[in-house]
Amino acid sequence: MTELCDLTFAEARKALAAKEFSAVELNKAYLEAMEAARGLNAYVLETPEIALERAAESDARIARGEAGALEGLPLGVKDLYCTEGVRTTACSKILGDFTPPYESHVTSLMRSAGAVMLGKLNNDEFAMGSSNETSAFGTPVNPWRRKGSDAKLVAGGSSGGSSAAVAARICLGATATDTGGSIRQPAAFTGTVGVKPTYGRCSRWGIVAFASSLDQAGPIARDVRDAAILMGSMAGYDKRDSTSVDTPVPDYEAAVGRSVKGLRIGVPKEYRVDGMPAEIEKLWSQGAEQLKAAGAEIVEVSLPHTKYALPAYYIVAPAEASSNLARYDGVRYGARVAGRDITEMYENTRAAGFGSEVRRRIMIGAYVLSAGYYDAYYVRAQKVRTLIKQDFETVFAAGVDAILTPATPSAAFGVGEMANASPVEMYLNDVFTVTVNMAGLPGVSVPAGLSAEGLPLALQLIGRPFDEETLFATAAVIEDANGRFTADRWW
Repeated sequence: MTELCDLTFAEARKALAAKEFSAVELNKAYLEAMEAARGLNAYVLETPEIALERAAESDARIARGEAGALEGLPLGVKDLYCTEGVRTTACSKILGDFTPPYESHVTSLMRSAGAVMLGKLNNDEFAMGSSNETSAFGTPVNPWRRKGSDAKLVAGGSSGGSSAAVAARICLGATATDTGGSIRQPAAFTGTVGVKPTYGRCSRWGIVAFASSLDQAGPIARDVRDAAILMGSMAGYDKRDSTSVDTPVPDYEAAVGRSVKGLRIGVPKEYRVDGMPAEIEKLWSQGAEQLKAAGAEIVEVSLPHTKYALPAYYIVAPAEASSNLARYDGVRYGARVAGRDITEMYENTRAAGFGSEVRRRIMIGAYVLSAGYYDAYYVRAQKVRTLIKQDFETVFAAGVDAILTPATPSAAFGVGEMANASPVEMYLNDVFTVTVNMAGLPGVSVPAGLSAEGLPLALQLIGRPFDEETLFATAAVIEDANGRFTADRWW
């Protein structure tokens, strides 16, 4: 039944409505595919009983003519989303077997729309990482391979389980989160489409926090239309989230295929960083030409504070992380490791519960927030953040509708290849994506070609606040020009 797993979201939805197969049959096909692909380590928890129960409920609703927007469609859920009655760990030892008694707002919306949960997907511990190598459950494997090589590649981070599962066709689509590129970078590495919505478009309630002013929920899907369908059911106002914005959710799917004639697409000169591979530069120019051929106007723009975005991000994000993760002390939250006194218990609990990258970011965050360094680091980084946001506002005020950039500085790298690299070298994976989070803007990563080694490469489109529709329209043009990219089933 693997052919059922080759259908897109839109195709599967149409076939279910026509009763060509049942939701139970569709989900059984995915459960079989998941079992065959366990070597990818994309899932940290499979929920077959829940999936089949909800699929049967979907069949009943379809029979009654009451199908929701996602009725019967099998999805994977990043392990950062709280799921009622189902273990949620943020892929950290410190949460142990935490089973939430509540559902995140986003997954609640998707469930109400009829979506079926196949299981919980791997991610970097507390979403801190660019390769998904910090997970307490081990590293998910990218289903793609370099030409002539069997070396395992990373699926990107922090949403590596989501991107690997979608690319391997062991879920139709997946939830993910993006704090500095954690949707767009893994999507780029796996030939999938990743959408980071405007900050406030999707509720953060019930999602384990990393950096609260940067985190945003979003989808990873096989193509632009599927991403638009998923996004439509994830977005929406939530009074429990003080940062949620009460604004209507448009029909994103209707934007796919919309003409881009007359749109002005900005190409920022500051994104031409030193050492950029020639194939990335070529891909970028090719994407601009494809949009131009579709009727868009390409204009060079300037975002002068771009070079400060990465260092500012790695001050703001760890600062917020150190605050958010302070609750995991073995007393109020998290698994406890005993000690001779409360101080030693704190030390033992956090040393055993947190991995090295999480500990590093907590320490950086505590340092930049400390009395002697708060003004020198944290306050200055927030000022830079304001300038970055103003750069984008200036460009959009000048009539630019969207901005085109590379999504990543390279294709996927090997598992363990960066083990001896400095943390800063790993952080450079986010060089093209962090500005979007710092400014609270929407961004989408869309596959646009293959590297010389046969690996996916992607372009990024950045939009005005709450104008995801323009991004879906422009991303669809690039997708149509380049086709879709599918990994071979080698596992």
